[in-house]
Amino acid sequence: MYFGCHLPVYGPAATRAVLLGFARRMEALGYDSLWASDHVVIPYAIASRYPYSPTGDFPLSPTTSFLEPLVALGLVAGATERISLGTTVLVLPHRHPVLAAKMLATLDHLAPGRVILGAGVGWMKEEIELFGVPYERRGAWSDEAIRIMKACWRDERVSHRGEFLGFEALGVAPKPARGAIPVWIGGHTPRALRRVAELGDGWHAAFPSAEKMRAGLAELAAACRKAGRDLKSLTISARVGLPARQDADALVREVRDLAELGVSHVILESRVRDLDDLTTIYEKFAKDVRSKI
Repeated sequence: MYFGCHLPVYGPAATRAVLLGFARRMEALGYDSLWASDHVVIPYAIASRYPYSPTGDFPLSPTTSFLEPLVALGLVAGATERISLGTTVLVLPHRHPVLAAKMLATLDHLAPGRVILGAGVGWMKEEIELFGVPYERRGAWSDEAIRIMKACWRDERVSHRGEFLGFEALGVAPKPARGAIPVWIGGHTPRALRRVAELGDGWHAAFPSAEKMRAGLAELAAACRKAGRDLKSLTISARVGLPARQDADALVREVRDLAELGVSHVILESRVRDLDDLTTIYEKFAKDVRSKI
């Protein structure tokens, strides 16, 4: 089982000092990965329902400082040596896929083989349509974007003609250090799971219970069979909440339940106050929970 930490990329703690201090300490503690989430803007009026809150309300205000994830990971890459760097998740419609592919390949070139692209189609209509992507077609747009990004990483001459995007032969370099970047696709809908089976290297589930994870994996297995894909070829990961007041026994059970279902990488997300508070939370998990898995 691998364990990752969500970086402090939003709020008052989203500073150079906290980001670097946290990243260095997590690497020293033996965590396997560091992750950044993605919002380019926060509109003052949001009619879209936030899927990870019972009320549907997005928890951050429009004045919240929210770091651009790939820039933040670039800073972290220069301060660490071995730890993997991921997005949870990069909202594909926020960026032209050639630009996103270039940024990710550059990061992987400078932090060789350490980058994981957690990718999603997004939920906030107001933010997605700001960048010119039709909200109701964001899934099809994202499928096309993934294919373009993989071509940018793979091919010497890259050209594309699709429903949403088109361009003549281009050179896009550098290439990723491993020749490609793993794409772990987020989402729980049937369409998202089909996207995992058809285009992904892994499934990145957000805040799942063991019951929901089991149901999702059954749907994913069916999608893999239809796509002619072996479910075992996919990395199964889950982003889970890490409470400040930890019940170690309960957390051990939760992680073991996920592991029994096939989850091999858990990304932990805690509250974000300051560096000392963050460090205490993750040190406690490493000592009381991770050591028992």
